Amino acid sequence: MTPFLAEYIGTAIMILLGGGVVANVVLNKTNGNNSGWIVITTAWALAVFVGVTIAGPYSGAHLNCAVTVANLIIGKMDTPTSLSYITAQLLGAMTGAGLVWLFYKDHFAATEDPGPKQAVFCTSPSIKNLPINLFSETLGTFVLIFTILHFKDATMADNTTIGLGSIGAIPVALLVWAIGLSLGGTTGYAINPARDLGPRIMHAILPIKNKASFNASYAWVPVLGPILGASLAAIAYLLIY
Repeated sequence: MTPFLAEYIGTAIMILLGGGVVANVVLNKTNGNNSGWIVITTAWALAVFVGVTIAGPYSGAHLNCAVTVANLIIGKMDTPTSLSYITAQLLGAMTGAGLVWLFYKDHFAATEDPGPKQAVFCTSPSIKNLPINLFSETLGTFVLIFTILHFKDATMADNTTIGLGSIGAIPVALLVWAIGLSLGGTTGYAINPARDLGPRIMHAILPIKNKASFNASYAWVPVLGPILGASLAAIAYLLIY
């Protein structure tokens, strides 16, 4: 397992489970149809837990371009490595989104409304107000990254660092859950450029009948907002510590 492959697989499975819960809730004739926001935010948090558990030992489990940008800014990564991570995340997100479509193909066909079908792949604002939408994605990602930068490994009495194994993924899952519940109502909390852009591209190229447009007038928000939020969080962390 290489870091690139770990980021690719971890991100793909995260999107498979995260996009999968949205499909289960919003597409017609599924067993989970209309089960609501709590189901979506909970499953997304668990999807992050699964992805981090898989990739953590091999890449540090960024699974998110914003996390990679923050690590680049604080000096934990060089530029070539960060670019390889971002590439793996984007490809993984596209793969995961494609698998969601294949898994729920019959339910996509049974759903006439293009809005829910697009929602399986990418985010959109509840009320389109681009400055506020950008602020939402920026602040949500700031909370994500600033908190992640404070995560610490457990230490022994002699200051020897010890890993937490798979349970080390629990804090980030709870963090994503909290952001979804508290700050996800305006834009759907992409807080990850790859998570939104990769599936959005797949939505555009897959043979889905009666689908919505790429929505280029908004698509930049869940890319730029998380990058801004991550950059501000990293700079704040450096200034404070």
